[in-house]
Amino acid sequence: MTTLFESCASSLQAKPKAWLITGVAGFIGSNLLEWLLVHGQKVVGLDNFSTGSRDNLAQVRACVGEEAWRNFFFIEGSIEDFATCVDAVRGVDHVLHHAAVDSVPRCSEDLRKHHETNVNGFLNMLMAARDEAVSSFTYASCGSVSHQPGPESTAALRNSYHGAARVITKQMNEFYASVFAQNYQFKPIGLRYFEVFGPRQNPEAPNATVIPRWLATMLSGQRVVINGDGRASLEFCYVADVVQANILAAVAPEEAKGEVYSVVAGNPITLNELFNYMSFELSSVSQKHKHSPLYNRSASEEIRYSREDLMKIGNCLGYQPRHDIRAGLSVAVPWYMNQSC
Repeated sequence: MTTLFESCASSLQAKPKAWLITGVAGFIGSNLLEWLLVHGQKVVGLDNFSTGSRDNLAQVRACVGEEAWRNFFFIEGSIEDFATCVDAVRGVDHVLHHAAVDSVPRCSEDLRKHHETNVNGFLNMLMAARDEAVSSFTYASCGSVSHQPGPESTAALRNSYHGAARVITKQMNEFYASVFAQNYQFKPIGLRYFEVFGPRQNPEAPNATVIPRWLATMLSGQRVVINGDGRASLEFCYVADVVQANILAAVAPEEAKGEVYSVVAGNPITLNELFNYMSFELSSVSQKHKHSPLYNRSASEEIRYSREDLMKIGNCLGYQPRHDIRAGLSVAVPWYMNQSC
């Protein structure tokens, strides 16, 4: 039976649209770019390489081939500049907004820089897209906005410049998006990402999942340290399913717009289970890892349980995740390993 996502892909190939991806050189942005070019779309990409990578774009080019690559137009610039945003959205049908500051050096300017890019830049994009009357505006939020942490993780958030800045600015993005929906009849869709992983993820990025960090530890012959007892349960989502959510959000019916949706695989797993899955995948391609984990029982995982319901995004957008953690790891582990060589 054909899924809604498969039907959307066929429709878009038959009648290509023009798309803008901000943060196109980043992890998720470059995966979106690859999917769109493979499916015959015209894409404008905006990035200033503050966190994105030129190598990500080179990898996409190699994957899609020169004919598809000719449908890509790149603008090097910042969303903090309104004129750049106006230029980027001109003639575009759909906006996929993923440009953001993940982290800057820990200093007194930390929160200010996050605000200037993640909030002021977001408003620039909203206004430019509204004035251009684009068909859809989809933006990246984060699962921490919906998560209600306990006392320990609340304290950790207060002590983390990056954690505080990330959650606060994403909350403000969702607030401004709702203001635009109510006052301008311009209805963005927010997508809350949880533990996204997959090819082209920077293992050193502050928002990278534990997967590439653990893998680097395993390949070095050291033992992975798991905070707590390993029974903390987290949602992991393979990047291809994040791409699916973005495409479905962009073509969503009017009644589904102006909302925020959690993008999950729908099968939370414990850290112990994740370690076992990774060990299995690694053992099939490498003999370097033979250690059991160490447990730091004096520390606890920041998110003890993160169970998000698939009902809303499934019913409203037609989202059906295709990759469970095992399927995603079977692709991601070899990719991470190749990058570490």
